[in-house]
Amino acid sequence: MDTYIDLCQSFGVPLWVGPLLHAASRLKKTDRIKRRKVYRLIQRQLKMPPEGKSDMERIGIFKELGYISIGDKYTPFIYRPFNDSAYKNKQMLSGRAKSKSALQVGYFDTQFKRIFEREALTDPVKIERQYRIQQTKRNIGKAFLPSNGEKKTCGVGSYYGTFGGPIQAMSALQNPRKPNKSPGKNIYSNPPKKGSGYGYPDVTLSKMVSHSSDPYDRAKEMLKREIMAHKSMLKGGAFRLNLHPVECFDSNPYKFDKPLPPPKKTEEKKHITVPFKPSSPSKKTGGMKAGAFDSYPTYSAEPYGSKKTKSAMMNKEVKIFHPSPGPKSTPVKSIISLNVNKAVNSTNYNRIPSVMAY
Repeated sequence: MDTYIDLCQSFGVPLWVGPLLHAASRLKKTDRIKRRKVYRLIQRQLKMPPEGKSDMERIGIFKELGYISIGDKYTPFIYRPFNDSAYKNKQMLSGRAKSKSALQVGYFDTQFKRIFEREALTDPVKIERQYRIQQTKRNIGKAFLPSNGEKKTCGVGSYYGTFGGPIQAMSALQNPRKPNKSPGKNIYSNPPKKGSGYGYPDVTLSKMVSHSSDPYDRAKEMLKREIMAHKSMLKGGAFRLNLHPVECFDSNPYKFDKPLPPPKKTEEKKHITVPFKPSSPSKKTGGMKAGAFDSYPTYSAEPYGSKKTKSAMMNKEVKIFHPSPGPKSTPVKSIISLNVNKAVNSTNYNRIPSVMAY
């Protein structure tokens, strides 16, 4: 009894399933209707689908373990909104977009602010006045004032009120000058020579060039003297070898001194002008080798027989070994899904961030 209870707990099957299955197996073969009713009753109690494979056929256990929950209904992710609080109670409504205009409407600030605050407006007249005021503050005393007012002229050419006074009249006559005296001639060291220098002898500062005779063959005679002086300095004649010049220093190893054999006479090919004609017409194959050059070879039996492979012999005589199927695989949850199920549940899924730390 204890072993039956342990088996039911390990496979997740309730205890009342065993007696029903035992009673259904003891029914006769003719009582198929009763047996089906018992199976349907077990399916309803276990909430097994009437169609499709059972848990035993799918994953190899009597019943698949249910999900750990508090009994709340499952809502698919498609019908669950992302931000549930946005669909409840009143929400913040913003106004419509305002069109762009020259007014300040639509901006955060109520007053338009300039980029440069209190920048200087250059007014040259104002700057000049300020400079003049600063310069007047630097004066120690009062401004210079003359004792009397300025004198005004009473007409053109009047000297009244001027510092210089009247100018004396100038005479129109020229001042007397000394007579012009010539500086005189230079000292002559030698009487001047006549002529411009071109075509006139002994006119320039240098002396006259003396005449020297130039023989006609002077260059030829000078070369002849140099050759004679060079030959007189030589002690002997030119260095000459008493050997015949050759192409190589040593004897030519590739030289062939033996006489060559006489050339072979090429036989002239005879050209056949008459076409070839066989002595008899060609033979035709009429189911035999009558038209061949050689006679048909005689049949000879194969001395060695064909051997069969060992694997082919074993397949016919011995049956192939098929091992029994192993245990069926069961679905196993991954470590990531287990961590998510532990950390996220129906009460705190709204507060969990989209990217988790693990």
